[in-house]
Amino acid sequence: MLSRVANSIYWLNRYIERAENNARFIDVNINLTMDLPPGLEEQWRPLVMTSGDGDYFREKYGEFSRKNVVEFLVFDRENANSIFSCISSARENARMVRDSLSSELWFHINEMFHKLSEMQLDKNKREENLIPFLKEVKWGSHLYSGIMEAIFDRSEAWHFAVLGRFLERADKSARILDMKYFYLLPHIKFVGTPLDLLHWSAVLKSASGFEMYRKRYGSLNVCDIVRFIVLDRAFPRSILFCLATAEHSLHAIMGTTINTFLTTAEKEIGKLRSELEYTDVDDIFEMRVHEYLDNCLIKINNIGNEIQKTFFKLHEPVLL
Repeated sequence: MLSRVANSIYWLNRYIERAENNARFIDVNINLTMDLPPGLEEQWRPLVMTSGDGDYFREKYGEFSRKNVVEFLVFDRENANSIFSCISSARENARMVRDSLSSELWFHINEMFHKLSEMQLDKNKREENLIPFLKEVKWGSHLYSGIMEAIFDRSEAWHFAVLGRFLERADKSARILDMKYFYLLPHIKFVGTPLDLLHWSAVLKSASGFEMYRKRYGSLNVCDIVRFIVLDRAFPRSILFCLATAEHSLHAIMGTTINTFLTTAEKEIGKLRSELEYTDVDDIFEMRVHEYLDNCLIKINNIGNEIQKTFFKLHEPVLL
């Protein structure tokens, strides 16, 4: 497979996954603000901080108000990680490899882009269109995944798509869990109170894991939530599940078996997956959750860099 084709398919899937995850945790935060006790200030700073764009946001917008954060994370075309920028970049990558995609897949991506473009044109109606916009992104991503699963042949292209999607998902699951670190309680005495648990339920909902968690564990417990999002082997958005799935596709591309490697990318993803498999939740709390997740994110980012160097070289993701 040509490097530029693999590059575009890989980044197409990363951008679709990134847009969906951003849409979900913004939607969850909107609902969270409605459930807060009277007198408590809405918290929008955590959404920006977990995206890793805090310094850029401060430089451009200053105040972490709802209006500023929504504009930055959803509509801002100058922010390469905004939802609209991600969908635009996904469409551009798809356009570059249109011959490698099914007509159904290209039609869906193109239609999704044009729908969202129309919804964000009128700045005066952005607040009114926000919830429908986020819903369109989430369902558009689900439909995209369904079309891929149903009709895309399991070739190298498929494995580059899976590699991109699940590496991005691992990154976002770590960031979503780390979001709790940035939610501020009024006082330390609120730890373990309904307000604290409300924040933890928002974390689960942001990872699309609230219902699956409740069926597995029942009541909300911090240790169980961390175990579920980081170490669960069956939940498709846990960090371990995502890395194992990405690793499988990476080995399929290379023609190697698990626990062997020809490239640094295979070596690094195998090491991180193994570390997670031999980690328990006590180890995470001993290191402290925020520091543990920071370490995970650094390693996931390094894996992405190695994949870029190994397969794509001079080809960079297309950004608008």
